Amino acid sequence: MPKLKTKSGVKKRFKMTASGKIKHGQVGKRHGMIKRTPKQIRQNRGTAIISDANARTIKKWAPYGLA
Repeated sequence: MPKLKTKSGVKKRFKMTASGKIKHGQVGKRHGMIKRTPKQIRQNRGTAIISDANARTIKKWAPYGLA
C-alpha cells in the first residue's frame, strides 16, 4: 500500500496534546477587532480544544499524527 498523505492545511493549523486531543487557535481574531469588547479580545487569546466529533475528522486527515 502507498503511504497516505497528510492534508497540508491540517499540519499548519492543529497540534495534538499528550492525551491525544486536538488544539487549534481561537477563531474570530483576524479583523474587525475594534467592534469586539476588551473582554472578548482577552478571552480569545491562546488556543482551544476541538470537540470530539470534529477531532475524529481531523485525525483522518493526519493519518500519522501531528507533531
